[in-house]
Amino acid sequence: MLKTFVPRLLTALFKTLGILPLTVLQILGWSAGWLAWMLPGRYKERAWTNLRQAFPDATRETLRSAMLSNGQLMFEMPFWWTRRNETFINSKLSCDDWEQFQVALARGKGVILLSPHAGCFELLGPVYSSHFPSTVLFRPPRKIWMQDWIVEMRTRRQLKMAPANQKGVRALVKTLMRGNTIGILPDQVPPDGEGVWAPFFGRPAYTMTLVQRLQELSGATIFILAAQRNGIGQGYTLRHKELSEPLPKDPEAAATVINQEMEEMIRKMPEQYLWGYNRYKAPKTKAARVGMSSGSEDSTTR
Repeated sequence: MLKTFVPRLLTALFKTLGILPLTVLQILGWSAGWLAWMLPGRYKERAWTNLRQAFPDATRETLRSAMLSNGQLMFEMPFWWTRRNETFINSKLSCDDWEQFQVALARGKGVILLSPHAGCFELLGPVYSSHFPSTVLFRPPRKIWMQDWIVEMRTRRQLKMAPANQKGVRALVKTLMRGNTIGILPDQVPPDGEGVWAPFFGRPAYTMTLVQRLQELSGATIFILAAQRNGIGQGYTLRHKELSEPLPKDPEAAATVINQEMEEMIRKMPEQYLWGYNRYKAPKTKAARVGMSSGSEDSTTR
């Protein structure tokens, strides 16, 4: 009963919120972020710790701006998940060069889009897929009904969702082999055995090796992307960078390059990154905890 009722309830809630103007939702999100900023909590403290790790001179004002941005992201989500008008979606994001993606795709080896959890990353899939067919990797929740709901809400005419498991990875490979585009958020902590320890803002972070393996297999071009929020009611700007060189074949070296690229993009909008995400956590297995210890020592000696 709940497996049927809850998805319907969530869909109704998202569609109801999605009817509201984007400016109204951003104001509501700003208010929610302000409340989170005012109240004590583990997320806020972790965000402050991670922000100071990246920017030792950061002030509490920067943390406050990040908390307000996080709140806006949460309320923007139902807006972008329920919108299907591609002309309208594109009108909200400014991009100075869509042709660069077309040029990369013309090479026939596919394109890999990498985005940190910064800005309105929920907008990237709908906007990009309105131009080019895409498959985006997502971390499936434990409950199957929730996974099915997320796939239904996020799927578009030219946008498919691939869960972060063997089935999803096969879908990514097939997409690249067809010369199309895949999207990945590489600043998530992967499962044990699917990553390596690499520095992220000066501290070892368990980083996925999937991107390097996919590029080595396909020869795909990699772009770094982010949709920077310009302000309440002022739309977004697409920040982008094409990596001119393939990732190193060594997994740790490749992960280090990816993290450096994530850092570079985040530095352009530090107040819009999800600093509260536990980026430095270890996978739950004992083997990974041992790896974190040795990784920390390696980074210190280097």
